[in-house]
Amino acid sequence: MNWEQLLSTIRTGQENQTQIKHDRTQFQRDYDRLIFSSPFRRLQDKTQVFPLPGSIFVHNRLTHSLEVASVGRSLGNNIAARLTKAGHGNPELVAEIGSVVAAACLAHDLGNPPFGHSGEAAIGHYFTNGEGKKFKAELSPSQWTDITRFEGNANALRMLTHAFKGRRKGGFAMTYTTIASIIKYPYSSGVGLKKYGYFQSEYDTFEHIASTLGLQLLDSVKGIYARHPLVYLVEAADDICYQVMDIEDAHKLKILSYEETYDLLTGFFDKDQEAEEFKKIASVFEEVTDLNERMAFLRAKVIGKLVGQCTEIFWNNHANILNGTFEKGLIDHLSGHEREAMETCQTTAYTRIYKHPSVVEIEIAGYRILGTLLEEFIKAVTNPNDFYSKMLLPFIPEQFRCETDTPLYDKIQSVLDFISGMTDVYALDLYKKISGIGLK
Repeated sequence: MNWEQLLSTIRTGQENQTQIKHDRTQFQRDYDRLIFSSPFRRLQDKTQVFPLPGSIFVHNRLTHSLEVASVGRSLGNNIAARLTKAGHGNPELVAEIGSVVAAACLAHDLGNPPFGHSGEAAIGHYFTNGEGKKFKAELSPSQWTDITRFEGNANALRMLTHAFKGRRKGGFAMTYTTIASIIKYPYSSGVGLKKYGYFQSEYDTFEHIASTLGLQLLDSVKGIYARHPLVYLVEAADDICYQVMDIEDAHKLKILSYEETYDLLTGFFDKDQEAEEFKKIASVFEEVTDLNERMAFLRAKVIGKLVGQCTEIFWNNHANILNGTFEKGLIDHLSGHEREAMETCQTTAYTRIYKHPSVVEIEIAGYRILGTLLEEFIKAVTNPNDFYSKMLLPFIPEQFRCETDTPLYDKIQSVLDFISGMTDVYALDLYKKISGIGLK
């Protein structure tokens, strides 16, 4: 792979149009287009980890995505500076890598259904163990895998590129490079790996983007491609933010004590080799007595350090990244006390945060809510003449509606498009309405 080909301003649905010079670069337009979009705004009412805020404000999908974009921009700018100095690629486009990564970071969670991973699990369960299992014989093996292992990453690609009814060709009409930068798993569900990057409905779109950008084909039989190099920066920004921010949120909610949180965050610094850092921390803490502000300061220092570490890991492995042989994510290549600190944070998050009753309760509720919505709306689109179906179908927005003779796979996808785009609050409200809960 080469940077001349990897950085492209071609847009989906506008391949044959002449690009007009704007006061913003093409990649800045991607960022702005996402910021002002309805799907992005809806992230405000989608849970990140903890329940949507009451008196204490914690992260939701929107704030998380904005913070990931900020970290991603820093990583992108760092790599752009290295590439420019080394003479790689078109200088004008290389300088915009920070904007590309920031835009991709904004988009990385757009495909996640309400209630996060429990929502994904609910979709899969409906088709493997619920009423939906009867459809298996009517779908191809790859189509069946798409819906039984519903994947938010693949759904994000669909949301960005699919021409929904009444919408323009090319979906968001994003640049190929920004779209490729969110595809963490550049292969289909049919490969059989745990995650995948696109549904069968977006096969042609993915293949065209991969071919245009010159993504390395690693396995021609299975259709496995190498990642676009900027995916590693988007992934690292996401990993850094959710790991560190979950710890900070847990401290705010008093799930973790001040002492525990302090030890977790300062664990990223070597007390012997980075003694000056601890002196700076102590100096700041003499002035700052608010415990949450202290944690915010430590969080900022940890993020700054991890951005530097990931920049070095990317650059030191630049050749392997370009030839598609680099394995795992940048965070997985941390070493020494930084690696130990990250692993300690991950273990703590799993045992103390993700298993906390407030988190588990939301997951259980989300599982039930999405399961019910799926069952009712799948019945409605597959039996549109049924009396109850006729009452339910108007709830589906025009852009997601299908005709009576629409193929089954497309009908199912129309319901998944509708439900996956819901906020947690709207999904709960609709669940109550169709279940008769709270009727007066």
